[in-house]
Amino acid sequence: MNAVVTADTLIDAAPIDYLILAIYFAFVLAIGFVARRGVSDSIDFFLSGRSLPAWVTGLAFISANLGAVEIMGMSANGAQIGLATVHYFWVGAIPAMLFLGVVMMPFYYGSKVRSVPEFMLRRFGRGAHLVNALSFAVAQLLIAGVNLFLLGSIVHALLGWPLWVALIVAAAIVLSYITLGGLSAAIYNEVLQFFVIVASLLPLTLLGLHRVGWWSGLEERITAAANAGAGPRATQQLESWPGQALSGFDSPVLSVIGIVFGLGFVLSFGYWTTNFVEVQRAMASDSISSARKTPIIGAFPKMFIPFLTIVPGMLAGILVVEIADLKAGGSPPGGSSGEGVTYNDSLLLLMRDLLPNGLLGLAITGLLAAFMAGMAANISAFNTVFSYDLWQDYVVRDRDDHYYLRVGRVATVAATVIAIFTASIAGNFSNVMTYLQTLFGFFNAPLFATFILGMFWRRMTPAAGWIGLVAGTASAVAVWAANEFGPLDLPGQGAAFLAASTAFVVDVVVSVAVSMVSRPKPATELVGLVYSETPAELRTDPLEAGYPWYRRTVPLALVAAVLVVALNVTF
Repeated sequence: MNAVVTADTLIDAAPIDYLILAIYFAFVLAIGFVARRGVSDSIDFFLSGRSLPAWVTGLAFISANLGAVEIMGMSANGAQIGLATVHYFWVGAIPAMLFLGVVMMPFYYGSKVRSVPEFMLRRFGRGAHLVNALSFAVAQLLIAGVNLFLLGSIVHALLGWPLWVALIVAAAIVLSYITLGGLSAAIYNEVLQFFVIVASLLPLTLLGLHRVGWWSGLEERITAAANAGAGPRATQQLESWPGQALSGFDSPVLSVIGIVFGLGFVLSFGYWTTNFVEVQRAMASDSISSARKTPIIGAFPKMFIPFLTIVPGMLAGILVVEIADLKAGGSPPGGSSGEGVTYNDSLLLLMRDLLPNGLLGLAITGLLAAFMAGMAANISAFNTVFSYDLWQDYVVRDRDDHYYLRVGRVATVAATVIAIFTASIAGNFSNVMTYLQTLFGFFNAPLFATFILGMFWRRMTPAAGWIGLVAGTASAVAVWAANEFGPLDLPGQGAAFLAASTAFVVDVVVSVAVSMVSRPKPATELVGLVYSETPAELRTDPLEAGYPWYRRTVPLALVAAVLVVALNVTF
């Protein structure tokens, strides 16, 4: 078993661990060089030439989300509040992913738009397009900073380098393969990263459960710690519903409403159906059928990821001395930042205490893969929106394709440099999940309201598109400020749920009001953009009817829905 800690590093790695890490980085860079040969124009760079099969884009779809949110954020939540964290998956992801595949992807893929903001341009005009493009670009820079901060924290914990040096080195690695191969390099690396992440986290989960006496032993240990005053009540940590430890509401009824409406509907649908980071993967597929199946294929591994992220966090809360101390109200020194242990350190410290050398190297490689996948997804989505939706539409128009390809590569470098600075913001949060849900409430919740209203209500006008977005975002910021500075005082992610719900409602109300006093687009301009105006043959792949059931969109989605209902009932 490896040593617990050295004088300068959080983790005491051996040569075998560094060898595993080096082999992985060699593969990552090789993929970038190989993918570079396939980049001849901007569609190749930004959308992989729309040529990838569904299983590749499906795994990339889920791997792109396996960044800071999934790994460190969910393990931190698992350590802090327990099993209620599964709602981010079984309520807050799967239903929206299935809706995206069955209902929304035909509009994205069939309209041949290159980005989500471009869809907004066609549906609502330049005002909504500009607001969406700017807010999305800012959000990606902030979220890329989260992934980079945690990536740098791993390098710091492993090598003992100052955090700022670790951030620069980590950013350079991601920058190299994105700049070389564009989206293809990102997607193929994401497929590799998915398997590396699973292989790294599964042994940690199994070893931890074995140490405590499997699930019954975990329940006993958490119950004993909770009775001694560590964390929320044991029932709240060991049962997913009503989830008061997650929502922050004392009332079980309000908690369920907050989780189902705030997280399960507004935040979840807002993230999964309008976030170009995810949608971009599906848009790179080779047909409308593959595009629809992309998020549905991703739903199957997604529903089992809690056992690789949340359960290790729960184990860390009772097996890792520092996390147990933190949970009991202490302030243990050290941590990956060197400025004190936080819940974000749960997974790292559990690896330190449980894994032998060799497995430790694999686990560290898995974490680095996760953060690189997350950051690469943010950067590749940013460079597409910046190049197509901001630079080409508002700064320099009507240049040749190679010019915008160069702009995309420069934007990639600039975004990576900016992410080094936004990483410092993420470092101020003990639990990055709180920070991320706040950002989603600002940017995704109002966008989803505008999208869903505009896609199913043909009367919604261009003016309502951008005014509703601005009003919704402003209301979310107001709720956040009220919770930060008074009079609200909601613990956990309750404030983020309330901000997102408020943004959604305000956006819908304002959009309806503005639509009543402004002029809508004629119906002829809404084909492919509004459900009622789009013929069924434009929303489906005619060849899919001849596929076996497991290759068809709707039957596959129904199987996923049954499985996720069963998981909610069981836990």
